[in-house]
Amino acid sequence: MPDDVVVRPFRRTDRDQVTELVNAHVRAVVPNVSVSVSGLLSQLEREPGEYIVDRWVTERLTLVAEQRERVVAAAHLLRYADDDRVSAGYRGAGEIRWLVAWPDTPNWPDAIAAGRLLTAACVARLARWEVRTCHADGALPAPGVYGVPEQWPHVRALYRDAGFSAPAPDEPDAAGVVGGSVETVWLARVDDLPRPAAAPLPGLTERRSLGACGTRLEAVLDGVRVGYVEVEARDEAPRTQGTRTWADVGNLHVVPDHRRRGVGTWLLGRAADWLDLGGVTRLLSYTSGDEQSPEAAFHAARGFRILTRTVRGWTLTVAP
Repeated sequence: MPDDVVVRPFRRTDRDQVTELVNAHVRAVVPNVSVSVSGLLSQLEREPGEYIVDRWVTERLTLVAEQRERVVAAAHLLRYADDDRVSAGYRGAGEIRWLVAWPDTPNWPDAIAAGRLLTAACVARLARWEVRTCHADGALPAPGVYGVPEQWPHVRALYRDAGFSAPAPDEPDAAGVVGGSVETVWLARVDDLPRPAAAPLPGLTERRSLGACGTRLEAVLDGVRVGYVEVEARDEAPRTQGTRTWADVGNLHVVPDHRRRGVGTWLLGRAADWLDLGGVTRLLSYTSGDEQSPEAAFHAARGFRILTRTVRGWTLTVAP
């Protein structure tokens, strides 16, 4: 291990270097997107968008690894409360919310060694917090960047070397979800999405309302909802730059009896028309598990392309 690395708490004077390091990781996953300095500092204080999990946090700490006067790695740690208001998967747990590190390069060949020292320091801090379980993730304040994306093999290696593991596809994750450890993030140009000229079923109509994850567009047949899609614009300026005209698919569901009849494609087209009216140009969507699943095939056939495959559910049990 190099002897010129200092692992210490984050200082405001580190903000530009850490933001640069974070954005290098973001842009490896999503094109032309970046986090502002103020957006990153805001996440270090709290995450209002995580309106359930964030209120369980009792302690936050950001650490950096400085090597030869350069910040070469950084990590943000959370400690969760140990009481009944916290869900079982997080109760009394700690988390590396994200960890980023410069990979080795010819002119900086020992950056990853500094990353290992930082990861070890994170685990040691979580142990001093006396948490039951350590979670690890890569949830940066940018769209589509969470878990540990395949574009970050050096971060996956740092977590594995520190003893973290992720559940296999047929095992439950920390929330008890089976097959949810691997997710695929998709991106489409709104102009490329199919726009069926007519409803696929006689009498099928659209109804728009507020949904759980944004604007809900429902497919209604004979007064009964047979499917819906929810979309939400991502106007996050000034926290995130490059996403002013982006949106997310929050939910897309068609009842089993009406699947493979064009209802899902029609709903996606109606959503595209609605987003287009507001100037949205890009649409993010997410699928879990096998890329050969019907959900993945649906996205691939309708103009979405894969941005990343990301692994969630990294955990490490702390010895008592």
